[in-house]
Amino acid sequence: MEKQNFVHDFQQKLLEMFRASPAADLERNIKAMMGQTFSRLDLVTRDEFEIQVELLRALRSRVEALEEKLKHTERSEADRDVI
Repeated sequence: MEKQNFVHDFQQKLLEMFRASPAADLERNIKAMMGQTFSRLDLVTRDEFEIQVELLRALRSRVEALEEKLKHTERSEADRDVI
């Protein structure tokens, strides 16, 4: 049990030392800088991207269906004009 307390105390002291060291400040600064950079890039999440992909697929299908309908209508009108 004494050994576990020693290890736990040692871990706590290391964490406290890290939090008080310049490394912790450096980590916070890097995270802030990365956050600012990413916010300027207008990035989207994978979920948002996948939603847009699905919307585009649906729109493409609708456009193809409308193109087919238009071709059919044009053929029908052309056939009527010939008669």
